[in-house]
Amino acid sequence: MTHSQANNQPQAAGALLSGQGLWCERDDRVLFSQLDFAWNAGQIVRISGPNGAGKSSLIRILLGLSASYEGELFFNGQPMAKGRYEFRDQLLYLGHQVGIKASLTPEENLRWLCPDAAKEAIYSALEQVGLRGFEDVLSQGLSAGQQRRVALARLYLQNKAIWILDEPFTAIDKDGVAQLEARIIEHAQNGGLVILTTHHQLAVDVLELELGKKVEPRGDFDD
Repeated sequence: MTHSQANNQPQAAGALLSGQGLWCERDDRVLFSQLDFAWNAGQIVRISGPNGAGKSSLIRILLGLSASYEGELFFNGQPMAKGRYEFRDQLLYLGHQVGIKASLTPEENLRWLCPDAAKEAIYSALEQVGLRGFEDVLSQGLSAGQQRRVALARLYLQNKAIWILDEPFTAIDKDGVAQLEARIIEHAQNGGLVILTTHHQLAVDVLELELGKKVEPRGDFDD
């Protein structure tokens, strides 16, 4: 599908999540500089770029796990420093690692990850991701794809406005890919914001934030 470019666009008033003038360096190499974006409810944003372009670094910055950057983040129009707790309350993050405990069953993992979810809701979510009949099987006995599905069941259990998904299509089969894509589209259509890294081409238009382009020197020093 055709993708809209998000690089170097001015901050939009009223954006759900935005960044202005972001600069990040790793191992004496500038990953991105003067990065601006403004993302709104109802959008699907794909962060793309080659390995080492800064995708994981940007996600860590968005999550508040890294302070190694310059620039400003905004949530609902206010500086992230003021809105961080509200942002986290509205956030569902699924990392590249599945983040489940091998010694627990899928049901137990979801009870731990989603403590407010009722047993019936957990069983329904596991059925949605194709794990009916595996509710009481130790996760260490599941395949990599099935373990990924346990984590993805959270998308049916937690009512969060903002999803940040790091390579969510990893290790799942064709049917699982189609189902996950449909769930992502549904969330955006219902007013959610989805931010993801993936090489998968979604069946709908997404807003593309491409990293890895040539970064100009900052010019910190006088001539």
